[in-house]
Amino acid sequence: MAKPNYQFEKRQRDLAKKRKQEEKRVQKLAAKAAGGSDNADAEPEAETADTAESNTPPLA
Repeated sequence: MAKPNYQFEKRQRDLAKKRKQEEKRVQKLAAKAAGGSDNADAEPEAETADTAESNTPPLA
């Protein structure tokens, strides 16, 4: 059986992650360039994510 190449797998995961981040960045720039209405829709989603994290009790 062949030995797994963990470095290659990690590199592929990292490249996929960077590709996805770049796509998100381009989409955000396109939404920002398209107008304020698209950007205004994105802001409430970010706020709900912050409130969801703040509602979790501390682990201590």
